[in-house]
Amino acid sequence: MGEQPVSIERIAEAAEVIDAVFLHSPQYECEPLSAHLGVATVLKVECLNPIRSFKGRGTDYLMFRIEVPSNGLVCASAGNFGQGMAYAARKRGHRVTVFAAVNASPIKVERMRALGAEVVLEGEDFDAAKEAARIHAEKTGALFVEDGALAPIAEGAGTIALELTRMDDPIDAILVPLGDGALVTGIGVWMRRASPSTRIIGVVAEGAPAMELSWHAAKPVSTDSIATIADGIAVRVPVASAVEDVRRAVDDVMHASDAEMIEGMRALYSDAGLVVEPAGAAGIAAVKKLSGELAGKRVAVIITGGNITTDAFERLIG
Repeated sequence: MGEQPVSIERIAEAAEVIDAVFLHSPQYECEPLSAHLGVATVLKVECLNPIRSFKGRGTDYLMFRIEVPSNGLVCASAGNFGQGMAYAARKRGHRVTVFAAVNASPIKVERMRALGAEVVLEGEDFDAAKEAARIHAEKTGALFVEDGALAPIAEGAGTIALELTRMDDPIDAILVPLGDGALVTGIGVWMRRASPSTRIIGVVAEGAPAMELSWHAAKPVSTDSIATIADGIAVRVPVASAVEDVRRAVDDVMHASDAEMIEGMRALYSDAGLVVEPAGAAGIAAVKKLSGELAGKRVAVIITGGNITTDAFERLIG
């Protein structure tokens, strides 16, 4: 990622230094869900921590690896990465400013502020907010942190794969929600070494297909707009270096519709008792779509986040 490739050795280091509150998340075969989907399905539950998403792994390891200037840090986020940045920065006494779109999830904005971040709402979507964050960094001297562009973020996320490989039974495929690419890159890099036969499948939102288009084109492909409820994977302008990394780390990229992700949310709630946001259910949606191809195999699904209000959750799942 960027000038520094993602490293197996640093993923192993990250597993030793990341705040323990983000490590060793639950991982188990959910038998009711396996029966429902017709595929042996292992859940890696990343929404049971202080920020309710996997992002804390990468942001905490990033803070371990970098020097933070006196002017602090700035990033853009739909909400989960910003919470991770705020949590890791507060722990170390750093200042962080997060730019989010004007229509960002109110609960995510509230939680970023509660964790100590200054949140600026600017731009019609995540990528517009990212451009505003970049301009802010140039003006203020704050360090601009771009999710998907920095190896330590992917290396922190890669500790998820390290933990999965410690399970007794091997995993045939891992289905991973795909936004900026750090998560699937970290997982893919680790599995290429630890379990080369395991397929890595990235899952984008049908209404935000930029990373899927980029993966197939072998170059960054932006879209003019996005239309999805899955804000956590709503990418319009891919990070160029991340596209290269994802192509090396991933066996396939597919998409799930909003309706399919909502059905995945319902299944996770009814079969596993989990309340997840739409992007967090993208992997379950993909398993259902691929159930014929995956029959007889053992798959793992990364449940990436659960930052959603009760009202919004109930409205979506009916």
